[in-house]
Order: sequence, then structure tokens, then C-alpha cells
Amino acid sequence: MAASLKLTSEYRCFDGTVGFYCHQSETCNIEMRFAVYQPPQAKSERVPVLYFLSGLTCTEENFIVKAGAQRYAAEYGLMLVVPDTSPRNTGIAGEDEEWDIGTGAGFYVDATEVPWRSHYQMYSYIVRELPALIAENFSVQPEQGIFGHSMGGHGALVCALRNPDQYQSVSAFAPIVAPMQCPWGEKAFSRYLGTDRDSWRTYDATELVLNANYQRPILIDQGTVDKFLVDQLKLELFASACAKANQPLNLRMQPGYDHSYYFIATFIEDHIRHHAAALLN
Repeated sequence: MAASLKLTSEYRCFDGTVGFYCHQSETCNIEMRFAVYQPPQAKSERVPVLYFLSGLTCTEENFIVKAGAQRYAAEYGLMLVVPDTSPRNTGIAGEDEEWDIGTGAGFYVDATEVPWRSHYQMYSYIVRELPALIAENFSVQPEQGIFGHSMGGHGALVCALRNPDQYQSVSAFAPIVAPMQCPWGEKAFSRYLGTDRDSWRTYDATELVLNANYQRPILIDQGTVDKFLVDQLKLELFASACAKANQPLNLRMQPGYDHSYYFIATFIEDHIRHHAAALLN
């Protein structure tokens, strides 16, 4: 393990290990944290990596503790990597004042506006620095998949659509698919990226899919009683854009399910299987 990576805690889980790590990030210019589940297969061979991006207010712990993904990651032999959702304790004025901006709300963009740009470079961290760190310190194959929930679903779709050669699979739970057209996205993008809305398009999945030529199937699960469905998530806009672009999309509307981790835990096996089918072939 590289000297720059510190293991803070570790737990045995389904014959593999869950570890929590921190390191000094050059990209975000501050200490960053992430969790890794190493399946039992990683003890004897290199395994594919599946990144999970969490939603607003979450840390690197929520998914690992609540989703029940380790059972299936162990079955298929996939390493799970779960980064934090933002830099923390940066000293930026107001970073902890609002739940949907600043701490816990990095939105997986590279901020261009003062004061956020000094630390909030989450897109580059997820796509470049973190994968390099994982490759250096863990027994992994080059194959990568990415998925996420809500804000993290937005991040996963954007990362995959912008980097089709890097991510062989992508899926999402209740993602923010059209951030340029919803209150969460408009607030975050105006703060992080400024008032030029054209600059926002590179972080909007509904805009990106029109020209992305990703072509691999996208799996999305969405609960029908999710209180954010109409105003914030707007799945119909992404579905329409996918149809226009001939992008394969499996959008599953799940009756009676909401936005919670109970919903994620219910369908996590399907998502792990979706990624395994792409990453293990």
C-alpha cells in the first residue's frame, strides 16, 4: 500500500474485507475518504472494479452499511469502491450551511467558481485520481463499472457518458438525469459552474446522451412513490433523449418504492448482476 493511503478501519465481510481509507488528494487539495470492499477472489487474482457514487448528504459509509451489496460483490468477484460525496472541512465560508450545496453535495463536477474551485474538483477526482490510486494499491483489473443513487446517479451517468472507453457498464437508482432543468441541479451548477448555462451541459446526462454514442445498455431503477420524482428527477426527459439517440435504456419503474436505501437494497442484486455481465466477459 502506498504511503499516501491510510487504512482507518477494516472489517471481514462475506469472506472479503471492507476497508475505510483516507489520503491527501492532489485533485481536491485536501484529505479525501473512500471505502473499498475487496471480495474473496481478490486474494488470489485481479478483479474488476465497480464504483458507487452516493447521493446528497451521504458519506463513504452509507452505501457500504445499508445497501447489502457485499454479498453479491463477493458472489461475482467485483471490488466495490465508494468515495465520499465531497471534500470536507475545507474552510470555505458557508460550506456547511445548506444541505444541498457544499459539504456532502459535491455533485461530481469540477467547480470553476470562487470559492469552490479550490477544492471541489469531484469529477476529476472520480474519473482520474481515484482510479489511479485504486490501481496502485489493490488487486484490480482494468475493467471498470460505475453506478450511483440520486446525485450519485447523476454522477455515474455523466462519468460513463463522457468516458465510454473507461466504464464498461453503468446503472443508477433514482438519478438526477436533467440537472439543468431541476432545482437541485440549477442551484448547484450556478454556484459551482457560474451563470453560463452552456458550461453546464457537460454535466447533464440528458444533454450528453444525445451525442455520447455510449451504446452499452443503461439500467435505471426508479420508485413510483419517490417524492422527488416529478420536480427533481425527471426520468421522462432522459428516456426521451435516449430514444432519440438510440441509446439502449432499461428504465424500470418500481411500484410503491421511494428514494431510500430500502429501495436500493431491494434491487441491488440486479444492478450487481448487470455490471458483472459486462465486466466479467
